[in-house]
Amino acid sequence: MAEAAQVWEGTNVQSLSMETEDHRRHLRMLEALLFAAREPLSTKQIAERMPEGIELDALLSELQTAYAGRGVVLRRTDDSWAFRTADDLAFIFKRDVVEERRLSRAAVETLAVIAYHQPVTRAEIEEIRGVSLSRGTLDVLLAAGWVRLRGRRRTPGRPVTFGTTPSFLDHFGLESIGDLPGLADLKAAGLLEAIVEADAELQPRDDEELAEDEDPLDLDFADLEADADLAAEDEETSQDAEPPHRDA
Repeated sequence: MAEAAQVWEGTNVQSLSMETEDHRRHLRMLEALLFAAREPLSTKQIAERMPEGIELDALLSELQTAYAGRGVVLRRTDDSWAFRTADDLAFIFKRDVVEERRLSRAAVETLAVIAYHQPVTRAEIEEIRGVSLSRGTLDVLLAAGWVRLRGRRRTPGRPVTFGTTPSFLDHFGLESIGDLPGLADLKAAGLLEAIVEADAELQPRDDEELAEDEDPLDLDFADLEADADLAAEDEETSQDAEPPHRDA
């Protein structure tokens, strides 16, 4: 009986040791995967590269805790994960960073309007800001990867709707669009002087699912040509209308 107990106990200890070793190996694999990734990885992308049957959420949480308070932290943005420099150490890199482009005030305000009012059309952006919007402003935001074309508003002319991207959340350290600061805070900082107060029940959405009043883009060659023509017409109309002032 005693011998059987010793055999069982030895087997139990051996199994526990193997489980612990597997756990460490999975944690190291996860760490290496995230460290080598050039862009944030979604939970689905991580799961595809990790062994089946692991508790991925628990491993991510454990790795995030292990890096908390260190120079590099594991940050979650929406459903994606990436290693990032700790916020309080950003000053170390300031002298080494070459600022290639500074957003104009018009671009900052436009980005804020899109973030808080998305999905939103160009005409709606102009109405909210109270000023005509130059094509270059949207081009800068699209090129930066912070703004994307969502769909088409189900209204005459089927105007394109704009929304933010996961890159926008990642750049500004937001986990989700719901983490945006209040409009009152932005107005107090002088960022939204030209923007009227938003509806208290305003709920911006940046998910892939289209809103009830949106249709798919269907961006084929004909649509691209039509968009170019509409953009040119909008530009001419804006000039003829002589708005109060225009973006720089």
